[in-house]
This record gives sequence, structure tokens and C-alpha cells, in this order.
Amino acid sequence: MKITNAFRWDKESVQLCEIRVKEGIIIEIASNLSEEEDEEVFDAQGTFVSPGFTDVHVHLREPGGEYKETIASGTEAALRGGFTTICPMPNTEPVPDTVEHLEALKEKINESSLVEVLPYAAITSGQKGKDLNDLKALKGADAFAFTDDGVGIQSAAKMKEAMEQAAQLHMPIVAHCEDNSLAGNGVVHEGAVSKRLGLPGIPPSAEAAHIARDALLAEETGCHYHVCHVSSKESVRVIRNAKEAGIHVTAEVTPHHLLLTENDIIEDDGMYKMNPPLREETDRQALISGLEDGTIDCIATDHAPHAEHEKQQSMKQAPFGITGLETAFPLLYSYFVQRGSWSLGQLINWMTTAPRKIFSLPKRELEPMHPATLTFIDMTGNEKIDRYTFSSKGKNTPFHGVSASGFPLFTMISGEIVWKGRQGQ
Repeated sequence: MKITNAFRWDKESVQLCEIRVKEGIIIEIASNLSEEEDEEVFDAQGTFVSPGFTDVHVHLREPGGEYKETIASGTEAALRGGFTTICPMPNTEPVPDTVEHLEALKEKINESSLVEVLPYAAITSGQKGKDLNDLKALKGADAFAFTDDGVGIQSAAKMKEAMEQAAQLHMPIVAHCEDNSLAGNGVVHEGAVSKRLGLPGIPPSAEAAHIARDALLAEETGCHYHVCHVSSKESVRVIRNAKEAGIHVTAEVTPHHLLLTENDIIEDDGMYKMNPPLREETDRQALISGLEDGTIDCIATDHAPHAEHEKQQSMKQAPFGITGLETAFPLLYSYFVQRGSWSLGQLINWMTTAPRKIFSLPKRELEPMHPATLTFIDMTGNEKIDRYTFSSKGKNTPFHGVSASGFPLFTMISGEIVWKGRQGQ
């Protein structure tokens, strides 16, 4: 196959290119490739081509929460958003906290997944923070990494024990950082908006204190420690200091924390309830700076689908979380790249190369001898985000009606077009 009429990021600029693919592998890339007899030609329609995106933080809900999302619907949402590798968190029922449960989950993935799905295993039994799981056996069953995401491990001794074992296994510990004694029953950031709406708040220290604790434990144990969805300037400072001290700490940030603040919450609206919560403008700017200077390593969506009736209620009752797979790239491209804050190459790196590098996944580059697992993006069109058209079962997004550019038009896996959208149908 020869892919024609495509553009790629090359040497600090966007360049026209053609790509030759054989048996699912990229063979050649050049501005103008020779013709081969009887070769299939795929017209990329002037799209920008990128390696398929990788998201190391999603929630697929299956098993146990299929009314919110399934592996099939979640991976279709991934394809629509240009993601070809996703890593689902273990807050399912049952929790993948034993080899038996993890193997059963992998079987479900093999049956219905449309993209590469690399599941996490839980650190503790039932994600309850008490009894440590058999991490060695879970690694042997191909767990992607270990996390109790959704809940912070409250016991420092338990986290240290987990890190000691993970370090011996050369596996990462991935953490949702939240001190429950500080977070309490909070539902939004503790600040002006929580006071105005009369809602209980979550202070930034609830997150930053856990990161500081865990960074010291990572230093002591030699464990690779990865921080989920960083949200505050205090957390960025702690992570920066840890990296400067030589501690093996990596971190991710979500699109919604890069784009929104508590000031976007006008009323008590469950669509804006997420954990960690949207914070202040100074926090948002700190997250952007942290990403740009390497303190924060990559972007992850924390795609968290919920049923409509669950989110159409007060923040006091609604579950935490918003969807993200289908909106991540267009929103970030429109807000940061089109406005000149970032290069296209920076954004592509944070959504492709960077997450794979920090978790030691096989490289997926737009280069010869790499799989032709690619995302083709329409950079010229503009459309409004319509949550009712999502492939995800979860329609819960605060970005409904927002205009954006940079929506994927095609997604290719190993040389095969597996999703066509919009005018690409």
C-alpha cells in the first residue's frame, strides 16, 4: 500500500509525505515515492498523519459497569479519538487483583477490543488499601503496571511495601494521590467556587501531601513512581523537586486540567465533577509550565464514562469523572497549537512517544520498520463537539458545544484502516 496526500511533522515543520506500507509495517517515507505495479493506493485526503495515540489512563468499566461503558464501546471511542493503545484502570467488578481475575479480563479484551488494551492490576485486594496482592504473579500474568487508581493508598507503610516489591519486579507503581483526611467529602476545589455554591471542597494539599510522601518512599525503595492526573501548583512543585533530587518519578496531566478552572463551574453541575477537581488559574498555568519544562511527562485523558442519570444531579451525589478519548486531541490542538503556544510536534510527542517511553512500551514512530499504526487528522475543518454522537456510552463532558479543529478522520492499525469518520466515511 502507498499512502499519498498526507502531511507529517518533520524537522520542526509540517511536510507533505507519502508512506509505503507492506505487511503492516512502514517501509519507506518520502515526499514523493516511486510507483510499484499493482500497488494499492490510499488517499489520505490532505490529513496530518501521526503515530496512533497512547493513553495510559482510561476507565472501561467492564466487567461490572457495562451500563456505563464496555470494552467494545470504549475502544471504539478510542479509535474515534485516534488512540490505538489504551491502559484501563482496575476499578471494575471484580477487580483484577488476582491472576484469575486478570486473566478473565484479558479474555474479555481479546474478545471485543478494537485497539491494543493493556490492563493495570490492583495494588491491594479489592483496591481497599489493606492487603497487598501477589504482585509477582500479576506481573507474570502481564499486568501493565500496579495501581489502586480511584483511591489513594492511605497507609504509608502499605505503599512502601508495595514499592519495595514493585522495585524488585522492575514494575511501576501508579498512584491516585489523595489524603482522605484532607479531602474529606469534598466534591470541588476548596476555594471561591465551593464557597459560592455551598459545596464541600478538596484542598490542593490533599493531593500534594500524598505525592510528597510517595516520592520519599520511591527514593527509599528505588521504585518507579508515576503520578496520575496532576492538578495543582503545589503538586507540580513537589514533582519538580523530586526529579531534581534524582528520584524516579513521572507524571501525567489531563486535557481538562490544562483547559478548565473552577471558574468554568457556573452552577452545581455534575458534568464538572471530577477527581482531582478543577482548580485555580494559577494551578492551570503551573500544569502547562510543568508539561513544557518536563516536570510532567505526558498527557492522559482519565476517560471516565458514566450514565446520564448519574451525572444529571448535584455534585454532592454525582460520581466523579468525565469522558475524554474522543475530544482530547481536538481540544488541545485548537487551544494550544492553533493559538501558537505549542508546536504540533510537542503535542504529538506528549500523546505518543512520551507515554510509551516512560512505561517502556515498544516504540511506535512514524519511521521505517515501525508498525503502520497511525492516526490521520483533519487539521482544516472545524466542528462543534456533540456529546450525543460519541461512540462512548458515557456522554458526560463539559465540552459539549465547544468548537474545535483537529478531529481524526481515519485510524489505521498495522496497515489496515479500522475506523473512518466524518467525511472519511
